[in-house]
Amino acid sequence: MSTQENPEENLPTEQATAHGAVKVADDPFADPGLPPHKPRIQDIDERAAKRSERAIAFMFTLSMLATIGFIASYVIFPVDQIVYIWPFGRVSALNFALGLTLGAALFFIGAGAVHWARTLMSDVEVADDRHPIEATPEVKAKVMADFAAGAAESGFGRRKLIRNTLFGALALVPLSGVVLLRDMGPLPEKKLRSTLWTKGKLLINMNTNEPLRPEDVAVGSLTFAKPEGLEEHDHDFQTEIAKAALMIVRIQPEDIKDKRELEWSHDGIVAFSKICTHVGCPISLYEQQTHHVLCPCHQSTFDLSDGARVIFGPAGHALPQLRIGVNDKGFLEAHSDFEEPVGPAFWERG
Repeated sequence: MSTQENPEENLPTEQATAHGAVKVADDPFADPGLPPHKPRIQDIDERAAKRSERAIAFMFTLSMLATIGFIASYVIFPVDQIVYIWPFGRVSALNFALGLTLGAALFFIGAGAVHWARTLMSDVEVADDRHPIEATPEVKAKVMADFAAGAAESGFGRRKLIRNTLFGALALVPLSGVVLLRDMGPLPEKKLRSTLWTKGKLLINMNTNEPLRPEDVAVGSLTFAKPEGLEEHDHDFQTEIAKAALMIVRIQPEDIKDKRELEWSHDGIVAFSKICTHVGCPISLYEQQTHHVLCPCHQSTFDLSDGARVIFGPAGHALPQLRIGVNDKGFLEAHSDFEEPVGPAFWERG
């Protein structure tokens, strides 16, 4: 006969173990209750409690100092200041200071609160019986009746002027938050439409920092150039080179398919924007035989012999071309700025 068929009264009251017989509880699933409360050292020693109090106050004081440091960082550090911090490398001094001080302020508040709860607040566990959280039908009926009576007494339904102006106020007040978005930075205005390239500016080799002559550009080579006067130590160098970076190749004139590209070139030397029109990555991979350039980020491919049109990949339009020529000293120069914005499409295009 299986044990499942034994009545409960036939179950053993004692169980043999290696240490002797142990009495089996009448109800093995009974609530064991809470363990006895053990006092902490802070509960019985006032000096220990005072030490914890001072430690907590010290953490909160550090949080206050960190908050003051956060506010002071806005005044102390310029937006464009870059510093070297090991092991992070070159980072924005303002961003690093803001992150460090705000993180410290929040950490010390949390650490102080946890230490307070664990050492000084009561840790006595209290058991309480659960009770239904759902209201009784009588309470529900009373709440709905009170709501209906309140709505009727307020005149919300019949006083349309108050109702409509309230809706208007509630609809407009979120605009205050939208205005705060202005602090995220200045609007681009027309800055993305123009670069430093102007008529007569020399093409400066990015590697040698010297003006380029036509004989410096060999057929099949790829050269990168920047506008004359733009130096790496300039505070706005990264901003300007992100728009003005130039890619120069030399193609046999008979291999150039696009008529305008041929007119804007000099003896087969063509200059296109180095900035990919997909998401703005710098283009640096050139295939001599096909005259194709490849963006390493998402493989957008452009044909430099046919107006730098897109032949593969997610880029939306061709690379802008810079019209170039040679001055009376034999140096390559720009004849104008790009005729369209460089880089990815943006909200001002069109």
